[in-house]
Amino acid sequence: MEAPLFLAEGLGKRYDGKPVVDDLSFSIAPGECVGLLGPNGAGKTTTLRMALGLTTPDAGRIHILGREMPAEAQAIKARVGVVAQFDTLDPDFTCAENLLVYGRYFGLRPAELRPRVAQLLDFAALEHKAGARPGELSGGMRRRLSLARALVNDPALLLLDEPTTGLDPQARHLMWERLQRLLQQGKSILLTTHFMDEAERLCHRLVIIDHGRKIAEGRPRELIAQHLEPEVVEVYGEQGWSAGPAHALLGPEARHLASRMETSGETVFFYTHDARPLLAHLGERARLRVLHRPANLEDLFLKLTGRQIRADG
Repeated sequence: MEAPLFLAEGLGKRYDGKPVVDDLSFSIAPGECVGLLGPNGAGKTTTLRMALGLTTPDAGRIHILGREMPAEAQAIKARVGVVAQFDTLDPDFTCAENLLVYGRYFGLRPAELRPRVAQLLDFAALEHKAGARPGELSGGMRRRLSLARALVNDPALLLLDEPTTGLDPQARHLMWERLQRLLQQGKSILLTTHFMDEAERLCHRLVIIDHGRKIAEGRPRELIAQHLEPEVVEVYGEQGWSAGPAHALLGPEARHLASRMETSGETVFFYTHDARPLLAHLGERARLRVLHRPANLEDLFLKLTGRQIRADG
């Protein structure tokens, strides 16, 4: 079995005596995308900071590319690419200059950098913006430029912190296509995201954490099958309806036609192995809007971490 490219074992970090990351272990194989998911305050950012050598663990260890972090941080960073949650592009440099200057940090010579910069601008669909500054680019273009910059040292591992936050659907899909291409080239990715469709589309495996601890790990569809009923029926009042919560119109027998029922605001969620009896029952009741769909990763996330909005998020 091939050794993991990234290995975290028993990671722990406390602030003011409170555990922020608590006995967290996971790995990333070569060519694999692993999604680190969790609510705000779950410990994702602290985990990434430890992976980058910016925060020292109180317990456990991290090995990346066969080296120990943070003891061998410089050697590790030479082969890792990072796309931070917020852009750190230099506003005074053009797109091409951002890549050239960043490449010099890795000791790359201008003669080898210039053809690489051209290739990366083409990869990011920014060849026509080589002379533009970041402030002249759209949000999607800036994120693609950040990704291109992270690739300037030809890293084996990419750490992506919410890479598509704030992008419109077209820009997100283009970013996904570029990330898929990198995976096909054999790159490994550690991804944090709040978009469940993004995680399901890109990630081979998911590590879901809450309060610093791992609460689930596995392939997206396998986790959904393991923790959820296969069908979901959402019920809510018709548009403009404000007579009260939708479940007041459901009738007492509705809750017995599903395995599980949850209420969130004005919407009732039914989780079931066979939605036909419930749908037949609901079809007899007016003033209700019904959505029947398969269970998805968002359902899983909410079941494992709760629907309550956290005070720190």
